[in-house]
Amino acid sequence: MKHKSLLWALGILSAATLALEINLTRLFAVAQFYHFAFMIVSLALLGFGASGTLLALLPKLRARNPAQALTWACWGFCLTAIGAYLLTLYVPFDSFRIALDGRQWGVLALHYLALSTPFLCSGWAVGALFTAYPDQSRRIYGANLTGSAMGCLLAVVLPGWVGGEGVVLTASALGVAGALVCVWARLQGRSTGTLVRMAHAATVLLLLGIALFRPAWFEVALSPYKSLSYVLLYPDAERISTQWNSLSRVDVVRSNSIRSLPGSGFACTQPPPAQMGLTIDGDGMAPISHVAPGFIHLSYTDCLLTALPYRLCPDARALIVEPGGGFDVLVALAQGAQEVTAVVSNPLVVRAVRDQGAWAGNVYDDPRVKVVSQEGRSFVKKTAVRYDVIELALTEPQRTVVSGAYSLAENDTYTLEAFVDDVNRLDGDGLLVVTRWLQVPASESIRAFALAVEAVERTGGTPQTDVVALRSYQQMLILVRRTAFVDGELQAIRSFAQARRFDLVYLPDLQPEEVNQFNVLPAPVYHEACVGLLQATDREAWYRAFASDVRPTTDDRPFFGHYFKWRQMPEVLAAAGRTWQPFGGAGYLVLLALLGLAALAAGALVLLPLALGRTGAVAGMGGWRTMGYFCLLGMGYLCVEIPLMQRFILFLGHPTWSMSTVLFGLLIFSGIGSRLSHRVSLPIALLAVPTLVAGYAAGLPHVLNLALPFPLWVRLLISLAALAPLGLLMGMPFPKGVALLRNRTQVAWAWAGNGATSVIASILAALMSLSWGFSAVLLLGAGCYVAAMATRPPGPRR
Repeated sequence: MKHKSLLWALGILSAATLALEINLTRLFAVAQFYHFAFMIVSLALLGFGASGTLLALLPKLRARNPAQALTWACWGFCLTAIGAYLLTLYVPFDSFRIALDGRQWGVLALHYLALSTPFLCSGWAVGALFTAYPDQSRRIYGANLTGSAMGCLLAVVLPGWVGGEGVVLTASALGVAGALVCVWARLQGRSTGTLVRMAHAATVLLLLGIALFRPAWFEVALSPYKSLSYVLLYPDAERISTQWNSLSRVDVVRSNSIRSLPGSGFACTQPPPAQMGLTIDGDGMAPISHVAPGFIHLSYTDCLLTALPYRLCPDARALIVEPGGGFDVLVALAQGAQEVTAVVSNPLVVRAVRDQGAWAGNVYDDPRVKVVSQEGRSFVKKTAVRYDVIELALTEPQRTVVSGAYSLAENDTYTLEAFVDDVNRLDGDGLLVVTRWLQVPASESIRAFALAVEAVERTGGTPQTDVVALRSYQQMLILVRRTAFVDGELQAIRSFAQARRFDLVYLPDLQPEEVNQFNVLPAPVYHEACVGLLQATDREAWYRAFASDVRPTTDDRPFFGHYFKWRQMPEVLAAAGRTWQPFGGAGYLVLLALLGLAALAAGALVLLPLALGRTGAVAGMGGWRTMGYFCLLGMGYLCVEIPLMQRFILFLGHPTWSMSTVLFGLLIFSGIGSRLSHRVSLPIALLAVPTLVAGYAAGLPHVLNLALPFPLWVRLLISLAALAPLGLLMGMPFPKGVALLRNRTQVAWAWAGNGATSVIASILAALMSLSWGFSAVLLLGAGCYVAAMATRPPGPRR
């Protein structure tokens, strides 16, 4: 290449692109719900695919001076990133009305196209350099991947400094910085060069300044269905703090209307105390209760479901996983727990509660409380302490199952492997305490009960005698232990429930007349489901017959909130246009809709050059073979990358950490592999990748499980070491394939096919993970590389 500055500019633009992509997943998780965050991956890849199609259709774009093209691409990225983000703010998408209001499909499509334009500009920059210098493809691809890896690091660091919204402006500033590198070299010695460079530098500083000040007009707009949106409608509501880090946005809001005693009984007449509300990503309003420092007893906690385990285990040593605003810690202390270990993975949550000082009773600074900033699964694996009570705090809000708002969210706390670890950490007659919301149709609480039953079986117990369940009008409490509940304990449970008007759902000796007494349902559906599960001779047949999918989730398929079954489709279609929340899981249905749109878009991007007769030497058997090769590479790379990101969530503790680490590892090592690709033959690289991927599918879960107790920084190093060999090999087939192409049109068309197929892969991988688990998607990725071996370009470049 003539100027190394082009590689530097491409690297900076690539860093800005990945920082924007990862940050948009965070912004979408705040503005909407988690299952829209993954859409950003497909948006990015749609833009990259479209850039290849434009280069194939418009030879002038390829003929343009590469430095000039890169400059315009950088500016295009900057302007469209800011413009597309503002569009999502001021033309919001309402996901809950999508079945009722047909206009929302148009808004969704508008968002999809607008948000893909920054990535189209980045793709144009990469594709323009590929077509201009095909013999330097390994260096171009290496700069692109290495810069992208640096963008992953920026996405982790920047939100704590400038907030989520500020990252959009910072990424845009980096885009202009890439243009500055180009014009610095291109206008060297010209009279206008100094003025142009000063204008670019001033723009960078202006964007960074706006990012630091975070103006109100640029603040992310929350969905009206988020908990924070509801609370801010109260007349006296006041948001007293908003903090960002790489994991989440945490808000604290104050209002006299905030009163919450979840899990209280009908006989409880004492009002809740004064409270503040704490939200994570604008959702899941967790109460921060007003108490006096050093309190001994709080009488209003006597009427809660979660008081029962501390009655059965007096003076308990308790472990509470993710207690949020600290309410469950208050209950444990007020009910006589002598020692509480609170495991909170997000340090912002603890900081937000501590900021309230004596008003909140300094709950996290109480001498009886030990705060551990770590993921619950990792702590349980590492600790040698045995506990009388292990409580999985219910800090998630009640989400109507028909909305499917979190059907695509991974939850590694509620998997069979996690429950087995928890039960094994109990001391003697200790209790695992699980509280879940009651749903209609029965789903969430029954899946939790199924997890408890199978965890007891795996640890050598008898679920018919080792599990009990009771319910309030909103929640179900499940108690699990390693030994049988004895008669005295069962009587104590009955007395506790009778006094507070809780309904018994399952006891080993429960009689029919004891069921459905207080919160009377048309049929005792929860009791019948629990008994049916325990009495089933063929449990798989029982799961298949149940109305919702309540099979226990596993580490390979950790989607606790996904209950959809295909036989629900007639009800979905019957309700379409008649209800604002489509039954069966809107997340799954939106995925299906996006898969259809992605397939149409990908087909158009690949076939449009052929339809317009702009492919020249591309057409024919060799051309289709070449297209198949690059499409399979795009499909294979994403079908490896996405399940690895999902698999590493458990290991690293949060989706953002996982996404950033996996992307950084694969991209940085793929960049190195691209630079070294001339040293390895193409057949060896193509055969080594699927072999390694198959090994990852079989062995990686066991390796990660063994290393789970290690500190986070050690787990990060282990993650990068595990990703290194795979990344090196996956970086080789693409540049080696580009080097075999015969003309610039083929290069552009291959770039279009690679990006277009990746769009489909990103959505297909999410669907397959829901249905068959991460390992199945990894094996599909391995199969794509095997198939690419048979379709690699036929001959050397002339």
